[in-house]
Amino acid sequence: MKVRGIAHVRQPPISVKYKGHAIGEGRADFLVGGEWLVELKAVDQLAPIHKAQVISYLKAMQLRLALLVNFNVAVLRDGVQRVVLSAP
Repeated sequence: MKVRGIAHVRQPPISVKYKGHAIGEGRADFLVGGEWLVELKAVDQLAPIHKAQVISYLKAMQLRLALLVNFNVAVLRDGVQRVVLSAP
C-alpha cells in the first residue's frame, strides 16, 4: 500500500524462532519502505521493555532502524524514540 508515494505495510508478520525453529508469529505495527520499523504505543511513558520489544522485532526481521512512538505526550516530538540495532 502507498500513501503519498511512501510504500508501507501494516502489521507485517514476524516469524519468532528459537534455536532455528519457528515457534510462533508476531506482528509489528508498520514496516515503511521495507527498511524502517515503526512501533506505536500510548502509555504514560516508554519503558525499557518497549525498546526491548522493538530490538527483538529488528533482529527477527533483519532490519537496523526503528521508530518507537508514544502518542500519550503533550508534544509528539517528545514521544518519538529512534532505535538503531548495532551490527553483530
